[in-house]
Amino acid sequence: MNFFTILVLAIVQGVCELLPVSSSAHVIIAEKLMGLDPTSPEMTLFLVMLHTGTMFAVIVYFWNSWKERYFASSKIFWQFAKLVIVATACTGVIGLSLMAFIEKVILHGSAHAEIEHLFGNAYVIAASLATVGVMIIISAKRQSVDTSQSLGIRESAWIGVIQGICLPFRGFSRSGSTISTGMFLGLDKMRAEEFSFALAVVLTPAVIVKEALRLFKSHEASLLITHNLVSIAWPSLLGMVFSFIAGLVALKWLSGWLEHGKWHFFGYYCLTASIAVLAINHFLP
Repeated sequence: MNFFTILVLAIVQGVCELLPVSSSAHVIIAEKLMGLDPTSPEMTLFLVMLHTGTMFAVIVYFWNSWKERYFASSKIFWQFAKLVIVATACTGVIGLSLMAFIEKVILHGSAHAEIEHLFGNAYVIAASLATVGVMIIISAKRQSVDTSQSLGIRESAWIGVIQGICLPFRGFSRSGSTISTGMFLGLDKMRAEEFSFALAVVLTPAVIVKEALRLFKSHEASLLITHNLVSIAWPSLLGMVFSFIAGLVALKWLSGWLEHGKWHFFGYYCLTASIAVLAINHFLP
């Protein structure tokens, strides 16, 4: 990959990963427009490193508010940790079960049938974008009602379940769906945002490890990476830096739109992007 390709993909990932518009869908479409294969080992590794960059952006951006709200005392911290554990456990159960069901039942357990094969499916991406777009629009209307529910076990579990449903589907924005779910449940929009990204920090390392293991289990991929480590590593590291910077900008944008009642615009964008994905798929070979 040349510098321009790395920069474009890193910015797309960094911005779209943290905005509720699905980074994976946008990165895959960008790769296709550039003539790249989104399922190739190089691109999978590159995407993993971009996720790492955005994870660090989340930690840096929310660190002060998390420290003030959740690290004020050991009691408050462990109460919050319990909610994160409940949500993450629900995500694991639902997400892993759903992926196993798709691989074994829908893909009929055929040779090399992996959930990753859905990554480049334009119809799955478009349907996922449309679904999260509707969720965002409806949640924005729900938030217009003056309600403020505290974050408890029930709310954490529901957010975790929805996050689990997002895992197999590129286009089903994790942040869009989890923040919307929090707002459906009556949480303050900023509390929903903070909790959603706290879950992202916990989930992202597991996703990175899973993708890395999948790559190295593939004989072809492991040989490619072993013999071309330097040529593959430098674009990934550079992309991680760019995605980190883009992620910080995106988080400031997201917080501003949440605070000023513009959340629903992200929903309309997702619906438009859904149509665009189908159109691009139709006209591209």
